[in-house]
Formats: sequence, structure tokens, C-alpha cells
Amino acid sequence: MSSSQPSLPDLDVAGGGMQFNVDGWEPEYGQALDMELQLAESRADVDPDIEVPQDRWRPIAVDPAVTAPRVVLFVDGVRRVDARVWIDEPIGADGVVPTAATAGVCASYAAGVVCCCEGKAHVIAVELCRGMFTIAPHATDVHTRAGTYQACFTVAKEGTPLPVTLSSAVQERLAGVELRTANRARSSLAGHVEVDDDLLVVDGPLRAGAHLDRAVGYIKSHHSEYLSRQLNSVVGSLGPRQRTPVFRMVTTWDRYSWYLRLPCAPAAPWAGVIRVEASVDLVPEQVFALANLTQVVLPRYASAEYKDARAPQNLYPIGGLEKDLRHKLGDQQLLYRALRQAAAM
Repeated sequence: MSSSQPSLPDLDVAGGGMQFNVDGWEPEYGQALDMELQLAESRADVDPDIEVPQDRWRPIAVDPAVTAPRVVLFVDGVRRVDARVWIDEPIGADGVVPTAATAGVCASYAAGVVCCCEGKAHVIAVELCRGMFTIAPHATDVHTRAGTYQACFTVAKEGTPLPVTLSSAVQERLAGVELRTANRARSSLAGHVEVDDDLLVVDGPLRAGAHLDRAVGYIKSHHSEYLSRQLNSVVGSLGPRQRTPVFRMVTTWDRYSWYLRLPCAPAAPWAGVIRVEASVDLVPEQVFALANLTQVVLPRYASAEYKDARAPQNLYPIGGLEKDLRHKLGDQQLLYRALRQAAAM
């Protein structure tokens, strides 16, 4: 029986075939290194001479004198759009019902903190919120049988599509919730851990939490090329648990940063590479100490490929917290039906 499918050419695997690597992350998560944006010129102002001069940049090995803190706190948040809505314009004084409407989104978002201590991990703070995000100033809270969506007014930005404006508003609210849960978690450690014997790891940029003590931002994926090609070659040459020297970078805000490779199977040059951030309010020696500490702490929580589609960057405590928070957001279909029922009343 003949087949209508074209036959594939024989490949000479042993003789000069192309060698390549497949990104370890599943396509639904994008990729750890965004090559399209990576090739774009970064607008960041970078000073690479903070720890060592750039002509002496080399991978920095783990300092054997550094010991892990008794407690490591991981902060993360999740968000989800439950429904997109249209908000009618108010009825005029003449009683005329307008036909215009403004778009909005009803979103659920939550943040939490996982405490890793004494060989165990447990959630010590969680906050769940629901909001109706819109540029309509007359919007009010939406009450449903499944909960209330608080009216969250945001300002339209010229040249920015409305969906992007609303999405940014949700992210800003989530950042505030993450900050509150982090502060609450730190307060709950009183009597649980010695002073200054913890590390706070914020999943994502440290921007909102830059004032927190002993805190670092943890960036899993890379969307911009901050360093020169010569210095990027140092990133690609990192071995497991090695880091780059600390550099200072300014975009819309100022912070210290460094790259670190987590343990992983040999693959592409940036496989398993993360970027870590620290507050610019710290003196350089404090930042260097934090950078050395992350080499000891973060690799021990790296995930394995057979357990996590975003291994090794999606650390086990963060992955577990994400699942717990998404569960707490509730059933999306139930919330969607509740919103439709509320709209019909």
C-alpha cells in the first residue's frame, strides 16, 4: 500500500550534521532565553566594574567559608483573568441611556511565602484578592455569590494599548500583595529564627521589595542583553554553582545584579542560568556577601527536568507555592458564571 506522505531524506548524522540544543522548557512557558529580545540592544546603563574590572571578569566559584542561613523564605505570586467585561457609561441627567462602554478585566491574584527551615518547607503567609480593573472612573465593586471584585481604577496611557494598561495594573497590585506577604512573613519569624539568619528570595525583579533586608530578586528567564558580548561569554562559560562578578544596572530603576548557573545537564550555553538582583542601597561588600550566599542557597532548591517543565530555574519551593496559590484562586468557570449572573441582575 503506497503512502501519500513524502519520504524524509536520509541524514548523515556522523558526517558534519548540524548540532543543536533544544530548550528544556516546554513551549507553553516560552523559553528561558528570549533570543529575539536578547539580540535587541538594551537601554540599560551598566557598570561592570563593581566587583572586579571588566577585563578581569572570570567565573567565580563557591566560597567554601560561606554557610547557608537557617531559614530561606521564597515569595511568589500568581494572577489570572477570570472574565473580560464591558462597563456601560453612566445614564445622563436627561435619562438617556448611552451606547458607549469601556473595557475592563475581572482578575484574581494571590501571593504567598514559603519558609524552608530544618529540612522542611511550609507556607507561612498567603493573601488572595479579586479586582475589577478598568479606566472607567465611575466603576464600582462587583459583588458575586463567589466573592467581590474590588473596583481598581487605572489611568489610560497614551500610545499603550488598553489590554496592556490593564495587565500592568493587575501586575502592580500583585506586586503590592507580594510585598505585604513578605513583610508579614518576616514578622512571623520572631522567636522562630535568630536575627539576620534568613534570606528572602523574591520570584521576579526586586523592585517593589528593594528596601527589604537580606533580600534578593530571582529572575528565571532573560529578555534583554545587558552585558557586552565579551562579558556575556563569561556567562556562557559558567559552571554549576558559579556566578559572574556583580555589576550595577540602571533602567527605570537602579540595582545590583549577577548571573548564576544552577546545576543542570550540559546543554545550551545559557542553560540553567538565572539572574539575581540586590538593592542599590547596600554597600558593595554587602552585595558581594549576598552574591556568595546565593551560590550556596539557590542551587540546593533547583528542580529536576523529570519533575518540572521549567527545570532547573523553577525552584522547588516556588513551583510548589505556585500550585498552591493557583488552587486558592478558585475554579475559573465557577467565577465566570458568578460574574455573568451578577451582570444579569
